Amino acid sequence: MKAVMSTVRAFAREENGVALTEYLVLLGLLVGGVIVAVTAAGASLSTAWNSWGNFFSQSLTCADDVANGVDC
Repeated sequence: MKAVMSTVRAFAREENGVALTEYLVLLGLLVGGVIVAVTAAGASLSTAWNSWGNFFSQSLTCADDVANGVDC
């Protein structure tokens, strides 16, 4: 039993690898936050992307029309 307790105490005092563990916890929190943010704002992001896509599509169509001598 003393050997087990000694091993547990030595393991608890060991500091190698602590930085890696902390970085992995922070990375997990960051990824979780991004997932929550994208999920919460997904619909409005979709609307915004579609709006920008339509704007650029219409702009390119208008530019082609002007190049061919047609007003937009």
